Order: sequence, then C-alpha cells, then structure tokens
Amino acid sequence: MRLLRFEDGGRATLGVRLGSEVVPVSSLAGFPSDPVAILTGGPAMRSKLVAAADACPVRRPLDGLKLLMPIGNPGKVICIGLNYALHAKEGNNPIPDYPAVFLRVQTSLIGPDAPMLRPGCSTKLDYEAELAVVIGARARCLKEADALAHVGAYSLFNDGSVRDYQRKSTQWTMGKNFDATGAFGPELVTPDELPPGAAPLRITARVDGRTVQDSTTGDMIFPVARCIAILSEVMTLEPGDVIATGTPSGVGYARKPDPLFLAPGMTVEVEVEGIGVLRNGVADDPAFAT
Repeated sequence: MRLLRFEDGGRATLGVRLGSEVVPVSSLAGFPSDPVAILTGGPAMRSKLVAAADACPVRRPLDGLKLLMPIGNPGKVICIGLNYALHAKEGNNPIPDYPAVFLRVQTSLIGPDAPMLRPGCSTKLDYEAELAVVIGARARCLKEADALAHVGAYSLFNDGSVRDYQRKSTQWTMGKNFDATGAFGPELVTPDELPPGAAPLRITARVDGRTVQDSTTGDMIFPVARCIAILSEVMTLEPGDVIATGTPSGVGYARKPDPLFLAPGMTVEVEVEGIGVLRNGVADDPAFAT
C-alpha cells in the first residue's frame, strides 16, 4: 500500500495511490484520515483499505496534485550518521561500531517539491539521500529479530546539512536543523511491497540530473532492524516516529577536486528503488533578507 498526503481546497487530505491515480481516504467510509492510525492498524486494516480504494470511483490524477509531507507532524525524527562505510571514509571518519545519532526538529522539515532553503549565513548547504523508516507499533528494548515487525512504512529523506555549522561543534545539531533543509516524502510505502528491511535497494541522489550518490541500502553498517534495536534500548519508539537511516558516499563536501554545494535554482532528487523519488528545488531563505 502507498499512502500520501496532498492539498485539496487548502486542506491536507490523505490518499491511497493506485498507479497514476489517488483515492481520497475521505471518500471511503470507516477509515481514519490520519496516516499513522492506518499504519498502526496493521495488515488487516491495510487489506481492507486497499480493497475499498480499488472499488471507489472517486479518483484524482496524481499528476498535478500538490503533495505534502506524508506525516504532517512526525513525533521524533531520529537520524543515523555515518551508516555507510564509504561515506565514513570519504569524511576521514573511522568505521563506527555504534551509530552516531542526532535529532531533527519540526521546523527543519519540508515535504516534496517544497524548496530547501539555503541560509544567508552559509554557502555550504549539502544533500544526503536517505531511506526513511516510519514506526508503526510502539517499541521498547526490542531484539533485532523482532524489530522489523514494528515498521509501519518506508519513505525517503534528504538530510540537508549546512556543513560549516555542523562542524562548529562536536555536536551536529546546529548544522542539521536550519529551517526547511530536511525533505521527507513523498509517500509511505508499507513493508509488504519491499524486501525485508528495505534492502538491498538501489539508493541514489541527483543534482540537476547528474547522479552524485549511487549505492545500495544493503551496504548499511547498521541495517534497519539493528538501528531500531539500538534506538529502542534507549528510547521508546512510537507510531509516527521517523528514522533517517544515513547516507551513502558522494555527498557534496567530500567531492574532489571541487566540492558541490547546493545553490538557489538547483534541483535535488533522492530515489530509492521501489519507493519513489523525492524532488526539491533550492532557494535562498528569505528570513536572511531583512
């Protein structure tokens, strides 16, 4: 099943994507309009929802819809750093035996097709293609073997990073939380449509059509199940929480001989095989114009 949110008459509307068409969930009796509630309903609710959508005559063409973040207000957004060996090496970092973990705040997030904003205090906005995991069932102190049962869906994430601010401190929080730098979406794809742990799947990033990252989710140092087990040892993972699982090599700051940073007018695309494409333009943050 594939869920997405789109703007309809100025309001956020949940839809089920069926090929090139979208069925508004509001047209289907008895189903919640909250994507997290649908994910927590498990396979039984998914099966009923898809059957109802298939039979529904109310359809909207996907092309032309203004898509929104697939979850309007994620709970925790937990990011895994240095989760691909070649990415760690390109930044002259040792291969970790425990993941680097940081959090992103709500104001740093945008949806598909919204502009990533380059702050006026820096010219070093970078891209990071990532697989996103959305938790579908409460999780605490999980064994790795049980972790994937708590995944509600997968999606895409672009962990836009302001590199000079990321390195102002040993903590990465500031460089990872500028407003409107982290893109999430466009769809929630349930686990039954993908291999276990969403691996191995090709993961790529393109800047203005040029492929700049190209790897596979099978190369993660800490696969999805391991990430969930490690995080759930520390914190309760709740439905709607998002885990951005790290980026492969090819990020802009490490490219040689010349780094590649994002500038207004550029377009970034993140793609994971079987999940889709997350596309965002780049613009200057107007807050710095005053």
